Amino acid sequence: MTSSRLPGKVMAPVLGLPMIARQVERLRRSQRLDHLVLATSLEASDDPLASYAQGAGLDMVRGDLNDVLSRFGAVLDGFPQASTVVRLTADCPLTDWRVLDQVIDLLELGGSDYVNNTGPERTFPHGLDVEAMKASVLRQAVATATTAYDREHVTPLIYNAPERFKVSHLTRAPSLAHLRWTVDYPDDLAFVREVYGKLHAADPDFGTEAVAALTPNSAPLQTPGGG
Repeated sequence: MTSSRLPGKVMAPVLGLPMIARQVERLRRSQRLDHLVLATSLEASDDPLASYAQGAGLDMVRGDLNDVLSRFGAVLDGFPQASTVVRLTADCPLTDWRVLDQVIDLLELGGSDYVNNTGPERTFPHGLDVEAMKASVLRQAVATATTAYDREHVTPLIYNAPERFKVSHLTRAPSLAHLRWTVDYPDDLAFVREVYGKLHAADPDFGTEAVAALTPNSAPLQTPGGG
């Protein structure tokens, strides 16, 4: 809730519901996720977010505002049986569960320790970011990360260590890396509201192709591949 560029953005209304509720609505369509857990801070400013999570029936942990990795550690403590962890940020309400599931499939079928769809060469829009990793690997990061940067950004210690972990990437062609669908600024929120206003009523499960068609200079969706 303390975003410096757009304070309170995750609770901003989109078609009458908080933006995060729209994202949860989309994530719950995943065929690969077992649980959604909100990992937010203990700051009083995040109390409205926590209240939403409780009312929505979401599992939740609260912890240090800046040590985000410790919050993920608390999630792991609450779900010791988990073998896979997916990291998503709450300012991406156009997340496509199909892409999410493909990232998880690549992790599990490809024998990787960590998979993302963001790099080293991005081909998906900004705002469709997904990271999936073995829970055992994330536990290593929780136990060994020492720098403030690694504690805040959660996964650099993993994807910057290919000598320790098998890292893979989901890509697509043609690239849509030039598109911006994440919400950091008022114009981003206006775009998300426009997308929902045009697409949600006719197809609440609208996907990447439909959003791309509303975005200038976009290209048609093709089948993603692993890398």
